[in-house]
Order: sequence, then C-alpha cells, then structure tokens
Amino acid sequence: MANAEVGDDGYGEDPTVNELEEAYAAWVGKPAAVFVPSGVMANQIAMRVLTRPGDVVVAGALQHVVGFEMGAAARNAGIQFHTVDDTDGHLDPRSVQTAFDAERHHQPAVRAVVLENTHMASGGSPMTPEETGALVAAAGGFPVHLDGARLFNAAVALGVAGSALAAPATTVMSCLSKGLCAPVGSVLAGAADVIAQGRVERKRLGGSMRQAGVLAAAGLVGLRTMVDRLADDHRRARRLADVVAETVSRDFDPATCRTNIVCFEHPDAEALVGALAARGVLAGTVTSTRVRLVTHADVDDEMLDVAIGALVALRDGVGATR
Repeated sequence: MANAEVGDDGYGEDPTVNELEEAYAAWVGKPAAVFVPSGVMANQIAMRVLTRPGDVVVAGALQHVVGFEMGAAARNAGIQFHTVDDTDGHLDPRSVQTAFDAERHHQPAVRAVVLENTHMASGGSPMTPEETGALVAAAGGFPVHLDGARLFNAAVALGVAGSALAAPATTVMSCLSKGLCAPVGSVLAGAADVIAQGRVERKRLGGSMRQAGVLAAAGLVGLRTMVDRLADDHRRARRLADVVAETVSRDFDPATCRTNIVCFEHPDAEALVGALAARGVLAGTVTSTRVRLVTHADVDDEMLDVAIGALVALRDGVGATR
C-alpha cells in the first residue's frame, strides 16, 4: 500500500485503482467496474442507476439491502421493496414472477430484482449459476443486481468461476474487506454505460476519492492471493457448525454451513454472545434469537479451538436449546 502508484481517481487517473477495477471486471466477466468505499455504497449506487423513484424492487426479506442498510434504498433511490421469503437463503422464481404480475392488479410496478450471494442471514448459503439464471429469467428482462459481498466464497464453495456466478446479473458488487482481508473497499461491475452512470452516483454519494491507490493496492493483493485460501475458512466454519449443533443449538443442522458463516437460532442470542465474549470469543447477532459466527483469515486452528472450547463450556450454561 505504501508503495502504490497513485493519481486522482476522481479524474480516473489513479493507475492502481484502474488496475483493480479492470481485474475485478475480468473476474466477474463484466465490461467495466468502479471502486467504492463500501459494499453498502455499491448496493446504493446500483439502486440509483437501475431504478427510478417510486419503483418497486423485489428482494429477499432477509437480504442485506433490505434489513441491514438502515433504510438507505428508500432514502437514496426513492424505491420500495417487495420482499419474498428467503429463509433458507434462496428465492423461489415463482414468487419473483408473482411480484411482477401484481402490476396487472393495480399494484406498484416492479422494475428490478436484488439477489444476494452468499446469503448472509441464512448462514452464508451459496447460490448456483443455474439458480441465478432462473431468477433473472423470472425478472423478464428487468435489471437484476447481485449483492455479491461474499461472491468469492460462493465461487470457492461451488467450484465455479466468478464470471459464471455473475453472468446473468445486470450489475454485481463484491467486498474486498471481508474474506479477501483488504482494510476497506468494494467494487461494482456491469456494462460500461451503467458503470459510467455509477461513477456519477458515487460522486453524489460522496464516494469519489483522490489518491485511492493506497486502498486499491490492498484490494489487488486480496484478489490475487486471498481467494483460494477461503476454503480454509469454510473448513473451519463447518467444524464450528458441528460443535454448535452438539452444544448450544441442538436443532441446528450443521450441513447448512457451506461457506464461512455459522448462523443458528438461540432463545437469547445476546446473552449467548455475551457469554462467549467473556470467554474471549467475539460473535454477533442477526436478530434477538439468531447468532452469527464468522471464520476469516485471522482465525487459525488454535483460535478455533478456543471458540470450540467456549461452546463446550457453555453446553450446560446459558440456555442451550434442546
């Protein structure tokens, strides 16, 4: 990062940012890409570019863009969501088609769809290219944005190319600051004209940066050296999932853990997270009854043993479900 060649990215003159955008666009098989500070901003830019105020956007009820972006899409793009069931991390194309059909019955017009791969709230569930294609077909030619914050995890888990996962979508974004370990940044990709408008929206949202190559350099390291190692995160998460099922959430099916996230129900999620923190293990909550554990590059096997030990110690402690 300290040695990155930089320029003014606001003018498109930062060579390291340009290199990162080109590398990501190639990885997802899109003509162009734009570097932004965060995944939320990438999603919000997509909403502003692909929709108009008053439009309805179909999305899973548990998707990040619906529940974890502080209502940003309504404020930034003036759109409303038609949510469909995605409890298991997957959308039914028939439910998407039904949402579009509602316009014929005097309801607001659906003009876009948002997908999420992997699906965080369900435990990092990956979506196959075939599933994505079926949902894009259900959209009937209207734009589809793919929130691929963890698309790299999906590619590794499914053993497919990122371009295969992103091909059906109009736009796709991925975070460099999750499994790829960059300190900051996400990238949004799509057709050249769409991304050109995305750059305008980035500036409107305050995301146009200057000598951003110092950040993009870390993103390039992530793209080039950190994708394959995601398999280690997946292996550790599955081991953790097996222990969760044996200790604090007996109804949890560890087979649902296919990437790096372990999400499970617990009657008092905050109490469990607090009890784990007291034992040196940091976890989080998705809802008041849903806990999230995430493995990443800074959690090695020794640290995983600490987390497992904490769960075992709590087996007969804080409200284990049976």
